[in-house]
Amino acid sequence: MAAEIQPQPLTRKPILLQRVEGSQEVVNMAVIVPKEEGVISVSEDRTVRVWLKRDSGQYWPSIYHAMPSPCSCMSFNPETRRLSIGLDNGTISEFILSEDYNKMTPVKNYQAHQSRVTMVLFVLELEWVLSTGQDKQFAWHCSESGQRLGGYRTSAVASGLQFDVESRHVFIGDHSGQVTILKLEQENCTLLTSFRGHTGGVTALCWDPVQRVLFSGSSDHSVIMWDIGGRKGTAIELQGHNDKVQALSYAQHTRQLISCGGDGGIVVWNMDVERQETPEWLDSDSCQKCDQPFFWNFKQMWDSKKIGLRQHHCRKCGKAVCGKCSSKRSSIPLMGFEFEVRVCDSCHEAITDEERAPTATFHDSKHNIVHVHFDATRGWLLTAGTDKVIKLWDMTPVVS
Repeated sequence: MAAEIQPQPLTRKPILLQRVEGSQEVVNMAVIVPKEEGVISVSEDRTVRVWLKRDSGQYWPSIYHAMPSPCSCMSFNPETRRLSIGLDNGTISEFILSEDYNKMTPVKNYQAHQSRVTMVLFVLELEWVLSTGQDKQFAWHCSESGQRLGGYRTSAVASGLQFDVESRHVFIGDHSGQVTILKLEQENCTLLTSFRGHTGGVTALCWDPVQRVLFSGSSDHSVIMWDIGGRKGTAIELQGHNDKVQALSYAQHTRQLISCGGDGGIVVWNMDVERQETPEWLDSDSCQKCDQPFFWNFKQMWDSKKIGLRQHHCRKCGKAVCGKCSSKRSSIPLMGFEFEVRVCDSCHEAITDEERAPTATFHDSKHNIVHVHFDATRGWLLTAGTDKVIKLWDMTPVVS
């Protein structure tokens, strides 16, 4: 009797729709134009380009505009078609795009910073332009008058900026690894709190106004989910990259987080599961399992006539353990560890197969991603890489 052939399970992965090429330098930011087959990009080569899909199926610039300085960041508001561009010289330039995306009309310039603008946000509801710069300044301007309304000096150069319209809270992530929360009024701001969880600089922020959760990506390869509105103080760590996390986006309707980084990985995290906070690492002079002294514990080493051991920590319980008592590895997805990490032997035995079930999917973009933009209505993801290429992906197989 012939052996029965079992069908192979279909691997769900993003579908590459288009490569958009032509920039001479790195594309620092780009967005998908809503309801159009188009992309707006700003680049280190000083150009602003609007790429529209032609009958040939290729994307070609309908607008090619040269700026006086390299374009470091941008913010596009689809309702008003207002495009705010941050420049390397500290200026923010504003334009209005025509309905057919074939013309951009200058509106005004803001002398916002003393050096490179790192992030810019246009808030339509308040007619504010928020920005951060390499001068360690956060500033906000009135988009109607062009006047500067206020500023705040950050502890380091800011590289992440998010704003909640309802509460008027602004979130600033900086190179020191700190996240600062300010409350903005019309012409002043109040420092509410600042918190630190990363061992490297914050590279990207993403805000979910419904669940009131802030996500921060870092050069330490991790993402942290900060519960701002619910269980205050809860921080969940997500480990799924082998290089610095450089961009974040959130699919609110499915509660899935998309993180991208220098490893070329596109990681889609299911945030609609009950995740567990990682424990604090405990301090001890000896292994908390076998009581063997660690190498700095001279007294116990002398008394027991034993050579000191190197200290490790179990990622599940946080206990200080020796290598012999933590010889096993395991993934702990509900704690954010999608890769295998060190756990003590007793925790390894306690972790069930169900607890090892992945809560994220991993995909290779084949370029070092510096920026992403997600169009939730179509399920499209834009990735911009250090290879000067923009890629458009259909994410519906994995974000649904």
